[in-house]
Amino acid sequence: MMAEPLKIDSHMHIYHTRDEGFHQKAGGYVIWEYGEKVDVRFSHYGGDINDALEAIDTGCFSKAVVVNLFANSRARRWVSDDEELNLGARLKQYNEWACDLVKPYPQLIPFIAADPGALPGDEGAAHIKEMVEDNGAKGIKLHPVVQGFHMADKRMWPIYLICQELDIPIVAHSGPSHNGQSNAEPRAFAEVLKEFPELKLVLAHMGGGAWQQVAEIASSYPNAFFDCCEILEWTGAPNAPSDLQLARLIQNVGSHRVMMGSDFPWYDLHHSVARVMELPLLSNEEKEGLIGVNAARILGL
Repeated sequence: MMAEPLKIDSHMHIYHTRDEGFHQKAGGYVIWEYGEKVDVRFSHYGGDINDALEAIDTGCFSKAVVVNLFANSRARRWVSDDEELNLGARLKQYNEWACDLVKPYPQLIPFIAADPGALPGDEGAAHIKEMVEDNGAKGIKLHPVVQGFHMADKRMWPIYLICQELDIPIVAHSGPSHNGQSNAEPRAFAEVLKEFPELKLVLAHMGGGAWQQVAEIASSYPNAFFDCCEILEWTGAPNAPSDLQLARLIQNVGSHRVMMGSDFPWYDLHHSVARVMELPLLSNEEKEGLIGVNAARILGL
């Protein structure tokens, strides 16, 4: 009997409640950049801790990286008009919640949020150091589009430096912005990758709707890594690659630099594995790398 291959989800989200997750899926976060595709398979989960544990068990995953997002715009919605908004304090509370949530579950790996609008520069770096050394954080999650900053924002420099010194990876959303800003397009990562050559920086979604910029970044910066979550489910859409184009891109980048993620609760863990296994060109060894082996090595799991 063949052993089950190692499966690690490199990119999942967990919400406070199912209702919060369902709200995000129903329109709080709109997926627009790939164009129309009628047969995208979304998951039925809302995405609280119980949903996440069930999905991991159902898919026979060893580990899942929980990437937690904090954004000023969302934090403001939690505050009444007569309540003081202290974004720095709220970011710290959010990160503490994220780490505490997964502590009982060794299969869940916490990546905390950084935000230059809430805790910029040295203050943000000090918080990250404390969360890594005292609270079990294993990496950082950024979403420059939602958080409203450019990857090369100098307020992020101390944050990148401490991540490099602590040898913890960053997973950052990559893709175009609805308003035309290039905050997170793959080329926006170039200056960071150049200035911090020992920093492990993961471009999530392989550039999303800007996927055609990925090969250029990969060839120039060996410290750039990638996950193929979401884009896997959108192949064939007008602004997405076909299955063949995605497989060629993975090979051009170097399949050993690419990880599978589900973007749970948007998509199912087990279906993300199925989509990887359906890709043409890639060998079985390369596919097994994508679904688990690469994440174990790249993310230090």
